[in-house]
Amino acid sequence: MDFRQLRYLVEIVASGGFGKAAEQVHLTQPALSKAIRGLEEELDVSLLERGKRGGTIRLTAAGEVVHRHAVQLLEGRQRMVNELHAMRNLQGGELRIGLSPLGSAEMFAPVIALFRSRYPQIDIHLMERGGAELEDALRNGEIELATSLIPSKDDIEWLQIRDDPMMVALPVSDPLCAQHTLQLHDLASTPLVAFETTFMLNKLIHDACVASGFTPHEVTQVSQADFGLALVAAGAGAMLLPKLIAERHALPGVVIKPLDSSTLRWQLSLIWRKRATLSFAAQTMLEMIRQRFG
Repeated sequence: MDFRQLRYLVEIVASGGFGKAAEQVHLTQPALSKAIRGLEEELDVSLLERGKRGGTIRLTAAGEVVHRHAVQLLEGRQRMVNELHAMRNLQGGELRIGLSPLGSAEMFAPVIALFRSRYPQIDIHLMERGGAELEDALRNGEIELATSLIPSKDDIEWLQIRDDPMMVALPVSDPLCAQHTLQLHDLASTPLVAFETTFMLNKLIHDACVASGFTPHEVTQVSQADFGLALVAAGAGAMLLPKLIAERHALPGVVIKPLDSSTLRWQLSLIWRKRATLSFAAQTMLEMIRQRFG
């Protein structure tokens, strides 16, 4: 049984006979009769009472059951086709994307606003978390696209968006402000305002410090760069953060110094599951980001 046979049955009933129905479905009457006989044999029931030549075709009791369900199935199929057409043309559907608080406003707000203006019928669902949480949500299928640092596992595809050097934010009274550039080991005895552990950057900084011979002394952890810099201005400690973020959130009482490191960098990326079938909306967003940054 296939949709064509069901359509033939519905058309025969609507047309009142095989002759007009054959014209509607572009078949000969013998071919149409054969298709209905095949449906009857498959279901092992008689569907139509065939009158004398030119007489009215009537449904049997079993035919009424099959006809009722055939109408529902055909209508459901058409709704499915219409919905897929709308999604393919971005006239409906949703975009599920995860953004890290770090850099999202600077990097992605314009792209999301442009996407929204072009495709207003797409529902955009944003998840704002640290990179580690976003990678988990991506793997679990909660979101389709996310921002993070370059992933370390090979189950995720990525597109690099930004490659920034790291900077050191210091209270204006800190003696390290006298140096032109800083090395990581210069911060060995300096209290650090760190990002939360849900940020991939937290682990990156921690591992780089350990590789330089010391364990960083974190006095507190924050999820927002501007609050972290406010703590630096108040004298709580120093803070390591990407150049873009340091420049955008500069505060009085904070001195920004470049960090001399070829390995510790902020490599912001857009990520998605490898071999995932992205929705039409996600494919379009990926292409917009690729055009803007790639």
